[in-house]
Amino acid sequence: MLKNTVMSLPDKFMVFLGRTFSGHNHDYSMLKQELPPDLDWFTDINVRVDLGYLGMQADYRGDQIDMPTKKPRKSKKNPSPELSAEQKAAKKVLSQVRIFVEHAIGGMKHYNILVHTFRNRIKNFEDDVIGVCAGLWNLVLSY
Repeated sequence: MLKNTVMSLPDKFMVFLGRTFSGHNHDYSMLKQELPPDLDWFTDINVRVDLGYLGMQADYRGDQIDMPTKKPRKSKKNPSPELSAEQKAAKKVLSQVRIFVEHAIGGMKHYNILVHTFRNRIKNFEDDVIGVCAGLWNLVLSY
């Protein structure tokens, strides 16, 4: 399984596609390799991420980094942890916006080379394949 860092607009247009990693890498560690935290990457844009990027608000500068609230763990002091009604509402609004990125990734998967097992051994060829599929997807969206 291959994984990328993907950034897209609400109209599913892909604006950034990171390097390809094997499926055993965490989303946040891939982001830190692609976009090092010591630079101002997200100061002027609104970023919406899922809980796979926990810690991003502390490491990256930017006041527009939106992340859902994590449900508290079950413990003896808190036997039935729940989010408040406003936390649930905020989480729902955030997921309704983030779904466009998932749709953009799904649109790229219309090209079967990304769906089936990739057996090519040419170095960095998977980056080229995903880049071409993202470009074709953007071309489809522009017409």
